[in-house]
Amino acid sequence: MNIPFGHERDNQAMRSAGLPLLLLAALSIGPAQGQWLRWPRQSASPINAATPDAPAAAVRLRFARQGAMREVWADNDLSGPVEVRIDSARGHPGFPLQRALPGRGEYLLARLPADIPLSLRLAAVPGPSGAQPEGVVYRYPLLRPRIRIGQAPEGEFSHADDENRYAIDFAAPIGTPVIAARAGTVMQVEDRFGDQPGLLDEANFVRVLHPDGSMAVYAHLQRGSLQVMPGQRVEADQLLAHSGNSGYSSGPHLHFAVQVNRGMRLVSIPVRIESASGELRLPRSRAQP
Repeated sequence: MNIPFGHERDNQAMRSAGLPLLLLAALSIGPAQGQWLRWPRQSASPINAATPDAPAAAVRLRFARQGAMREVWADNDLSGPVEVRIDSARGHPGFPLQRALPGRGEYLLARLPADIPLSLRLAAVPGPSGAQPEGVVYRYPLLRPRIRIGQAPEGEFSHADDENRYAIDFAAPIGTPVIAARAGTVMQVEDRFGDQPGLLDEANFVRVLHPDGSMAVYAHLQRGSLQVMPGQRVEADQLLAHSGNSGYSSGPHLHFAVQVNRGMRLVSIPVRIESASGELRLPRSRAQP
């Protein structure tokens, strides 16, 4: 499943059985595309065209004229750090430029002569680079006694890419309470899509940043059910939202994945999950019937 993150596809944070970035759903920053900005601007550029229902880019590149100089800025709307890379199609000195940006803000990346044509591309990945995940045991993220795994880690349907390899799809009726599996800070949310299966980028989700730099993604959520907002501190077991069927989904479920930024590459990592009945024994195979 893909989670709308920037114009590059973030996150594909989920291409899982049901979520494109997360079962996927999630930040939208994909590996093949990029957000290009040109100077002078091209009025008919399809790169800058946005459809009304497209996920908003969480990180954007823009220019600002200051006398004889042109400033290149990155605007980060996420309540957490991101890593960005700026490539130049014209091979200007100083590019590619790679920076780690703090949460939510406007950041000056470069100042260049205003009379030099530019064609720049932004790629962005959420989370601090080089995070060292702790050996934490996560809580079962649903308030539901019965545990049914629709797609296990490394599932063939949509858990084959780096972002979703260790994701877990928990089958659950629409409206099941989704709780925080670990304490952290809400980094990003999406809540615009209905409970009809759709495209990879059309899944509602919550992304929570943990103290060790890892991030949990809860996707395919029910529209209008979010109980948290970006920048909010949440504790383990706190209600985040209710499960749904939004995005690229084969049926109602919760797509859960823990991810880290591995140097401009978003990857999921194996996790241990404990329920009221003890620690889950997670199979790593194709989806269960």
